[in-house]
Amino acid sequence: MKVTVRITISLKKGMLDPEARAIRHALENLGFATEALSTARVFLVTMEAAGKKEAKERAAEMCERLLANPVIHRYQIEVQE
Repeated sequence: MKVTVRITISLKKGMLDPEARAIRHALENLGFATEALSTARVFLVTMEAAGKKEAKERAAEMCERLLANPVIHRYQIEVQE
């Protein structure tokens, strides 16, 4: 069956996020005050899998092997309906 997973990769707490810092500064210059801002990457991956469990396991392996650096990133996997 075809399964789509949503993978969100973000920096772990305490890691510097220069892109978010620049965006937050630009927003403040435009009059949008913010308390905090962080960036994340989102991947929507459609794959053949026997079920949701297998799709989630394969997505986790993708993160560990390529999409995320486990030293600085955390990731969240959601199986879409």
